[in-house]
Amino acid sequence: MKQIPETDKDAESRLKEITCFALDMDGTVYLGEKWIDGALEFLRAVKKAGKQYFFLTNNSSKGPENYVEKLKQMGLTIDKSRIVTSGQATIDYLKRNFPGKRVFLLGNELLTREFEEEGILLDDSSPEVVVTGFDTSLDYAKMCKVCDFVRAGLPYIATHPDYNCPTETGFIPDAGAIHAFIHASAFRYPDHVIGKPSGDIMDYLAGRAKTEKAQTAMVGDRLYTDVAAGVNNGYTGILVLSGEAGMKDVEESDVVPDLIFTSVKEMIPFL
Repeated sequence: MKQIPETDKDAESRLKEITCFALDMDGTVYLGEKWIDGALEFLRAVKKAGKQYFFLTNNSSKGPENYVEKLKQMGLTIDKSRIVTSGQATIDYLKRNFPGKRVFLLGNELLTREFEEEGILLDDSSPEVVVTGFDTSLDYAKMCKVCDFVRAGLPYIATHPDYNCPTETGFIPDAGAIHAFIHASAFRYPDHVIGKPSGDIMDYLAGRAKTEKAQTAMVGDRLYTDVAAGVNNGYTGILVLSGEAGMKDVEESDVVPDLIFTSVKEMIPFL
């Protein structure tokens, strides 16, 4: 029988050993445009304790500067180096595994610009690799084209697996829903998915943060992406109950968090 940790406890003082916190955003530190109670105090406490934090998101439809601007409007000024996205991790993966290859990118203008600025060669007519992101500018012509390239057997990479993206009015279809559409037509799912819970984005984070896995915690409100990214890749996986998952989900899930807190606010005394 699995051992579920007691909520808002850190009996083994694991948080004292953590020097870097990778934080999911929506549902973890804010909901929509509002800070979750105590989130700003938590960020200040992390800094006061001499530790560092990064925001880690699977959303490849926005770039770091978009999150910097949003956080600034909410009262937090940070450098964009503190934002890590699945788009950035995918660029890193392409540079290491498909250097110089022509890429068909299913992505919006923001992701396209990010790929181009990082020197990725984009090609809509004769690519060597297919990359799918969360394309908020998706249309039928794009779907026909990506299905053709996937059907032709090209290497097929995805920025992240999320089926839905939370908004203030509910959920909207995310990258995973696009993968399902492509599979229905081209009979293939992505060969490789970069974002949480994959080890690729977690390794990319460790490189950016210059931190050791054993000293890094992944904190989030989703078991199957955030917490799984931590516990399955050698990090401390922390679930906060301020967003998607509740204790019933923990009881039914194969993913067992290392620690569970009502919100990041309850983590402060253990830093």
